[in-house]
Amino acid sequence: MTAAPTTGAFAAPVDLNHPGHYLHWGVVQISVANLVVMCLMVTLFVAALLLPFPRGRRDDE
Repeated sequence: MTAAPTTGAFAAPVDLNHPGHYLHWGVVQISVANLVVMCLMVTLFVAALLLPFPRGRRDDE
C-alpha cells in the first residue's frame, strides 16, 4: 500500500524525497539544513544581545 501525496497545509515547502546536501571543509562535514539553523540561532542570539531591553514606564514624576 502506498501513501497518497500530501497536499495543502501539510505539504513540505521542499521535496524531501532525496538525500540532503552537504558541505565539506577538510574533516568537517555539515548538512546545509543544519548550517542554516545554526546561522539563524547565532543571529537571534546576537540580536538579543544588541537590541535594547524593553523598559517599563516609570511613575517617578
